Amino acid sequence: MSAKRSVTTCLVVGAGLSGLLAANRLQEAGMKVTILEASSEVGGRMAAFRLNGPGKELAVFDYGAQFFTVRDPRFALLTTHWLEKGLAIEWSRGFATADGSYYADGHPRYRGFPDMTVFGQNLAQNLDVHLDQVVSAIHVKPPGWHILTMDHGHYSVQALLLTPPVPQSLSLLSTSKVRLPKDKRQALEQISYEPCIALLVLQEDPGHFPEPGGLWPIGEPIAWMADNYRKGVSQVPGAITIHAGPEFSLKYWDEADEMVAEYLLDAAAEWIGSNSKIVHVHRWRYSKPLRLHPEPYLAISDPAPLIFAGDAFAGPRVEGAALSGLAAAEWLL
Repeated sequence: MSAKRSVTTCLVVGAGLSGLLAANRLQEAGMKVTILEASSEVGGRMAAFRLNGPGKELAVFDYGAQFFTVRDPRFALLTTHWLEKGLAIEWSRGFATADGSYYADGHPRYRGFPDMTVFGQNLAQNLDVHLDQVVSAIHVKPPGWHILTMDHGHYSVQALLLTPPVPQSLSLLSTSKVRLPKDKRQALEQISYEPCIALLVLQEDPGHFPEPGGLWPIGEPIAWMADNYRKGVSQVPGAITIHAGPEFSLKYWDEADEMVAEYLLDAAAEWIGSNSKIVHVHRWRYSKPLRLHPEPYLAISDPAPLIFAGDAFAGPRVEGAALSGLAAAEWLL
């Protein structure tokens, strides 16, 4: 359609992997792109927590996405680029399990070097990214969109790409009184997510955790554990990330951090001992897509180009988020 080809400006909400890859592709094609990110860092769930001591970094924790795998040839090209630049390295081809065995399927798991935030930081280098910008309203302004932020910023663009978790995007559009076609809204409302509570702790005795630093309890209350020192992320031994399972996370979502930590530390005692210092508790409300959209994005042309993208569209993995962002950009182009 000719209207799509005339689009020269786009605003991307969300500086996770989908938004950053889409913005890079659009900018390479000559489009003027602005990214608004609600948090103080880029990367979304490819996140790391740094505990600083006097004059030095004490410990580092990957506390969102722990690694990524490669299945699609398009993502393989991007991964090869990251490997060649030293941004990614292979971590392992399997992990320890709760029964003491080691599950190895020969499939490479890659991690960021030095940690998972490196991908977002690299992709954002040449982009117009505005951090700490919470979008408060979206209005139709023919031939495009007018976007307002909480701190009174305003942007007029021809196309809008929404990459936050879908319930957040739908809520924003509803409060802004933006009407979506009934079938499109219903399709978006079918998407759902699992929550995850992440607990970060420092072990006093770091000798209990199995190599290569990843542990699949696969269940409740703990779905995953990682030793960031053995993983190669932290220079300090005993920096442990614990991901609670979805049932536990939902049940204890509103409980105090201290209670949540106590339960999870009791469950993890077999691997990390009883003397661990609680560093941080983080709640990922939209941790993993549970019900996905069958296509890699959802696009609306009228009244102006509006695209939804993210890992809920192309698959609940890092790879899915990447492919969704690239596909959304290609639609707009």
